[in-house]
Amino acid sequence: MVAQEQFETDVIPTSAGDLHITFLGHGSLMFAFRGQNIYVDPFSRVADYSKLPRADVILITHEHRDHLDLQALAGVRTEKTAVVLTQTCAGQVEGGIVMYNGDVRMVNGMQVEAVPAYNLVHKRENGQPFHPPGVGNGYIVTCGDKRVYVAGDTENIPEMKDLQDIDCAFLPMNLPYTMTPEMVAEAAKAFRPKVLYPYHYGDSDTSKLEELLSEEKGIQVRIRQMA
Repeated sequence: MVAQEQFETDVIPTSAGDLHITFLGHGSLMFAFRGQNIYVDPFSRVADYSKLPRADVILITHEHRDHLDLQALAGVRTEKTAVVLTQTCAGQVEGGIVMYNGDVRMVNGMQVEAVPAYNLVHKRENGQPFHPPGVGNGYIVTCGDKRVYVAGDTENIPEMKDLQDIDCAFLPMNLPYTMTPEMVAEAAKAFRPKVLYPYHYGDSDTSKLEELLSEEKGIQVRIRQMA
């Protein structure tokens, strides 16, 4: 495991043993579950990945360089690592497992679902969304009896209303690329995760999100260092 003094770690009990969540920073996470290390969007700016445990599974949400970082990827990948990614990432990464929105498959004994991640409101000056529909993935990983949703770079899109039985959710809150605190709150109200972690939040005011969801019974907001 990663040294406690370097990164915050939470433990989520599941029916198949504890899930350890390490908050590496930005959009980058590490899960340790049943002897496997699962990384999400490893990014060199937040950690020296050559000093972290080797990856059994890597989930890449989309092709932007703070999510698809080839240097960080090389630091934790081995010949046996399963790399799950999008079609737009596949041109830069050999041997990956391409998943499209709506795909469900078993990866190293865990069920992984790819779900939509895109912008509706926030766009570039040319009118194109920062994250167009159908390109990026969010992922739902089933760990024992717990379903963990890592949203990737997205807004509070209509498809979130269809999410069911989410135990832990990681929702991005950095402008102008993803969501405002208000959007994250609306997303959480739509599918009601038991635990909500805002992540990839940059300079956003996390206390605003806590305030917006303070009256929502059954949704616990946890703030960890993920700027």
